Amino acid sequence: MSTTPPKPSLGRRDLKKQQTREALLTVTLRLAAERGLEHVTVEEICAEVGVSSRTFFNYFPNKDDAVLDDNTAAAEEMQRRLTDLLGEMPVLAAVHASLAAIIAEMEEERDRWLQRLAAIERSPSLLPRLIATSVKTEQQAAEIIARHVGVPADGYPALVIGVAGAAFRAAMQRWATGDGSRPLAAYVDEAFAALANGLADPKHQLEGRE
Repeated sequence: MSTTPPKPSLGRRDLKKQQTREALLTVTLRLAAERGLEHVTVEEICAEVGVSSRTFFNYFPNKDDAVLDDNTAAAEEMQRRLTDLLGEMPVLAAVHASLAAIIAEMEEERDRWLQRLAAIERSPSLLPRLIATSVKTEQQAAEIIARHVGVPADGYPALVIGVAGAAFRAAMQRWATGDGSRPLAAYVDEAFAALANGLADPKHQLEGRE
């Protein structure tokens, strides 16, 4: 099973750069969540952080990138985990388990993620890019499953990843609109349990217990 190597300690210069990036990201998300990204300027963001606009563009090509941030590393780790786990458990369970690191990171940065989701809701123009990124990630995961089970990626693998992605997004939405008392993992577990149960009608399940 693959493990993520520990991050090397940063020198003073790199630490300063990381702190600047984090500050720009934090301010951008807060303002975008409050007003919508189209009503926020790079100049406003930089004024709060105390840097120049040129500095902003050293870290992010545009405001959209600062809101959505780069999740390439998280997607690659999920795919590595999925590759390993497919040899140990059924496909749907492996997809579920492969999300553990992403879920843990989102829970650790809950406030930031809630701001990101609020910013996306206020600025629908971000959705096409977000969807395009999700589609690419899901296609790559489907190809991993296809190689494991020996069938074309556009059949069963695409279906599994598609419904798993929908389950994860539904869980994330419940988490975002909840009161914070339940972790994201609990919502995701419920969603995948429903998938594993064939999306049985909850009403019929309750009636069967009476």
